[in-house]
Amino acid sequence: MVTSPCAKASKAGADILKRGGNAIEAGVAMAGVLAVTQPHFCGIGGDAVWMVADDTGRRTSLLGIGQAARDLTSGHPIATRGQGSTLTTACAVDSWSAALSYSKTHWSGSLNLGELLEPAILFATEGYAVSPSQVHWLDFRAEAIAGWPGFSEIFMPSGQAPEAGSLFRQPQLGKSLEAIAMEGARTFYEGELGARIAAGLKTVGSPLTQRDLADTRTRCAQPIHTDYRGITLLAPPAPTQGITTLQAMGVLSAFDVGRLKEGGADHFHLAVEAIKQAFLERSGVADPDYSQCDMASMLSAANLQKMAGGVSSNQALAWPHLYRQGDTVHFAVTDASGRCVSVLQSIYYDWGSGVIAGDTGILWQNRGAAFSTDPTSPNALQSGKRPFYTLNPGIALKGDKPYLLYGTQGADGQPQTLVMLLSRLIDFEMAPLDALRRPRFLLGKTFSDSSDSLKIEADAGEETLSRLAAMGHQVSPIEAQSPLAGQAGIIHIDQDGWVNGAHDTRSDGAALKVG
Repeated sequence: MVTSPCAKASKAGADILKRGGNAIEAGVAMAGVLAVTQPHFCGIGGDAVWMVADDTGRRTSLLGIGQAARDLTSGHPIATRGQGSTLTTACAVDSWSAALSYSKTHWSGSLNLGELLEPAILFATEGYAVSPSQVHWLDFRAEAIAGWPGFSEIFMPSGQAPEAGSLFRQPQLGKSLEAIAMEGARTFYEGELGARIAAGLKTVGSPLTQRDLADTRTRCAQPIHTDYRGITLLAPPAPTQGITTLQAMGVLSAFDVGRLKEGGADHFHLAVEAIKQAFLERSGVADPDYSQCDMASMLSAANLQKMAGGVSSNQALAWPHLYRQGDTVHFAVTDASGRCVSVLQSIYYDWGSGVIAGDTGILWQNRGAAFSTDPTSPNALQSGKRPFYTLNPGIALKGDKPYLLYGTQGADGQPQTLVMLLSRLIDFEMAPLDALRRPRFLLGKTFSDSSDSLKIEADAGEETLSRLAAMGHQVSPIEAQSPLAGQAGIIHIDQDGWVNGAHDTRSDGAALKVG
């Protein structure tokens, strides 16, 4: 089975499985298509984080996270858009290569990058039907787009946003993908394409050079984990916020959630308060090469018990945290041999930095905006450092075998969405589509709301909203099935190998079963 927020990407992955390809190979094909058809959320000018597991006990994280430029000017605020936000390299393409290397070494993979990128190249050069999501984010950023050099020529060639369903081509991006397909992933970093990327970034004033691109490498790391009701939850380690999701679930495990009404006020309250406790410790998460982050202590039984002790059963804790924007895509695959991947691919904010790298058609990410200018912060901007990362795709194991594959779009909202989904899947044994359809919450500021309110989809019901308000939550209802609540994907694998999956009803995606 495959799941992704784009039906075209899901089909590309399913086609690879039908050919006998494995989960990683299908995942790379999907990643390539998503980099074309979801340009507002991801692309080859961004990063990717992979979680990989199989039935033999192998499990790993592939952290395709770019690092800060060597030559940085200090003492200036970090821009959220434009050249001042293009501070980190892009590692998504290298992550595809690293994943295929793992596939060949451990899973007898035989398909090469060129074969797997064929659908992506086709959609870039011959076009695809524009999604309503792409149109929405062009309209939403219409005022800002005017100041992004080269952007309108690529994404609004007629001077206005294309209509949903109209044919949209990206020929320059298609040529860049063809170069990667023919010459290999490292041409993006060390070859002729890399030189053109670096020249294009230099023209707009980015500090990134081809030497920075050449230094970019995917890191292979052991996932971190915690237990929830006998299920082992895996997450990527620092600098990602995977530990935040695991801590929130660890706090929630101290309470008998299954006896509560699913989706009722008490259920929402405990999930929200577990998130708050986890976010209290999130500021210490940073690149472990530059800052000590004792994840074992943070996930210890004693620490989780202490955090759970800070949760009141009937009173809301204040929410003191700054909001981080971010958009991404989640996709997942399980193949006939039980080999699994769960992946998030991103350019950080919708439309990233807004900077196009010269004539390559590549939209660059603004992940550098995640750094801090406070020199005492663990996440302070430094040459060669990887920023704090919101991406945290997950895999759950049952009896040491992959059981759930999951992840979501949404920056700060990722752990929040995952806590509700995992509770519904595990505490209430809901099927993936049922869990995805149920109302969710988003706590704190968003790009469209500057208040630190608890935003809950209106279909949670008046009684639930009123009781939460009585507990001290600043409740702010949002529309049912709101895109603010994340766009998640889930695949469930039972112990006999049967699969059941879905992608969020809040997206344009699809889950496809093969065979």
